[in-house]
Amino acid sequence: MNYIDSLQQAEPVLVFQDQFGRSKRKLRISVTDRCNFKCVYCMPEHPEWMKKHDLLSFEELYHFCEFMVHRGIEQIRITGGEPLMRQGVVHFIAELQLLKKNGLKRISMTTNGHYLKQYAAALKQAGLDDLNISLDSLDADQFEQLTAKKLQPVLEGIQAAQQAGLSIKINTVLIKGINETQILPLAHWAKRENIELRFIEFMPLDGDQNWSRDHVVSEQDILEQLATEFELKIGQSQGANPARTYFIEGMPIGIISTITHSFCGSCDRLRLNAQGEFFNCLFSTQGLKLKDRIQQLQQQASSAEHMLQQQLSPYIWNKAAGFHAIQMQQKQLNPAPKTNPNFRKISMHMIGG
Repeated sequence: MNYIDSLQQAEPVLVFQDQFGRSKRKLRISVTDRCNFKCVYCMPEHPEWMKKHDLLSFEELYHFCEFMVHRGIEQIRITGGEPLMRQGVVHFIAELQLLKKNGLKRISMTTNGHYLKQYAAALKQAGLDDLNISLDSLDADQFEQLTAKKLQPVLEGIQAAQQAGLSIKINTVLIKGINETQILPLAHWAKRENIELRFIEFMPLDGDQNWSRDHVVSEQDILEQLATEFELKIGQSQGANPARTYFIEGMPIGIISTITHSFCGSCDRLRLNAQGEFFNCLFSTQGLKLKDRIQQLQQQASSAEHMLQQQLSPYIWNKAAGFHAIQMQQKQLNPAPKTNPNFRKISMHMIGG
């Protein structure tokens, strides 16, 4: 089936779909590339921040979200950088509540937790549905080595989010030779705190292209460590969720195994960064620059929507099969990306997790 044929067989309500039949239900909006942490798997050594006047306003982002909700998006996740570093993000979350009457079901955020003590209550009041918090180590020295920041404010932020009644998940990126010893301490801590924990395999998303497969702590490695102190039970099928769920003594633990057990086959996500560049995949080497078109949505709603639809549909349709397919294509076209000045350096602080 080609792209035109798929349009003729489309659902009554238009939903963006790619060439592999994956409907797009989730949108991740990076509201800033700035972050107060310097996580080794995310931030390049010398980041070049986006200029503030180049960022889409929250009003412009809202109109884009509205456009996407009318085209099947059911969940919106606010990311960064660190989203709580951008003034006005709590009000933006409150405004997004208006889209729930149009089909939006969940509004989420991913944060490093540093500012949560200050913002947790306000986020709950704004209607945030759930919160993912990065926590890569419970060892204070190791945490500072990984992030260049103190651990205590993050722990206090987690406590504040719990007290505010927010639904929380903890995300831990594991890097072999650095923090794989934290698997059991974090599992015991999460069980004690009654918080869902998710371990994430180390992915190639640093802007300096320093990732190595040798640094991956695999899903099997994680399970073997957990099995030394817990009885493990596997959960239900993960569907389009990135994490496969296991249970230790009744508590869920997720494992996001992008490298060894890719979930790309059911991916339902799309991404927009803070200056209006759109990505059909976290690992995309080419984005779609939509800033001008998004800015036209408010003034020229009908024509701007039509033109935006014309740009997005084929780009989303041509989404690659997944991470491994993109990696293979890159090797075939460009065996030495570091030596190619035109090779796009993907960095998670710019595109969001």
